[in-house]
Amino acid sequence: MRAQIRTVLGDIDATALGRTDYHEHLFQVTPLLPGDELDDEDRSGDEARLLRVAGIDAMVEATPIGLARDPAATARISARTGLAIVLTTGAHREAHYSPGHWLTGLGPEGLAERFVRDLVDGAPESDGPGAPAPARTPDGGMVRAGIIKAGIGYWSISRFEHEVLDAVAAAHGQTGAPVMVHLEHGSAAFEVLEILGSGGVSADRVVLAHIDRNPDPGLHAELAAAGAYLGYDGMARTRNGPDSALLECLLRVATLGGATRVVLGGDVARRTRYVTYGGMPGLAYLPQRFVPRLEREGGTDLARSVLVENPARLLAWSGR
Repeated sequence: MRAQIRTVLGDIDATALGRTDYHEHLFQVTPLLPGDELDDEDRSGDEARLLRVAGIDAMVEATPIGLARDPAATARISARTGLAIVLTTGAHREAHYSPGHWLTGLGPEGLAERFVRDLVDGAPESDGPGAPAPARTPDGGMVRAGIIKAGIGYWSISRFEHEVLDAVAAAHGQTGAPVMVHLEHGSAAFEVLEILGSGGVSADRVVLAHIDRNPDPGLHAELAAAGAYLGYDGMARTRNGPDSALLECLLRVATLGGATRVVLGGDVARRTRYVTYGGMPGLAYLPQRFVPRLEREGGTDLARSVLVENPARLLAWSGR
């Protein structure tokens, strides 16, 4: 059986995925980013179209449960733009949820049940408690999630965040869906892999989002050797460091044996950074500005690896 990737419009062969942006947000509302809400289907859809026109074939919509993700709108955007989109289930780090948020009280079993439902039965129209009606694609099918997400704080894992990691491991064990973990400033990577590993998740089913915020090529090479995927998504953040630092780190990791483990994303995530909401640099920055530099300095084979081959391998579901 060929490896399959679950998109909002249905399962596709992993070989058909194409050039992939592993981490973006089309919809997101969080108390951590007041005034930066992504909540307009037309504008988010137009931004997705700009990404597609710039040469990206697929993306992961990385907004998990409880932060105003919109599965039905995401499916409509995918159908309208031709961009293959993988929807995310799971939960973010605790700071993204207001005190008393319903999601934080489910416990690991309740969380795992909710994650599996999104992956298998279809994500709901709205992320409230209970069992809202499932979202539908434009042709009437179920909109299913294709990856499970967890998040942690900076060198900290709260009780809720640990419950989410345990629930992610349980949901992965039941489905074989891939796993993404938000690492705040790239911290605690091995610690997260250890927790997930204790729950039966192999490191080669995990992508460590924002690991490039800690641009340590030696550490990255060790994580790659352990099997984990390295999520590089800090481009166009010049107040934190230039793109050249990220690129140099990536190239060094490749020479140390990690070329088959790096994936690229923009994680633009804010209305003030979306062109269609009146900001900049927009989703197209990754393919228009960063990828050409990677191709020039690292070669087309490395660029194909991180944009096509690695994400296809990462996002394919394990057999269960």
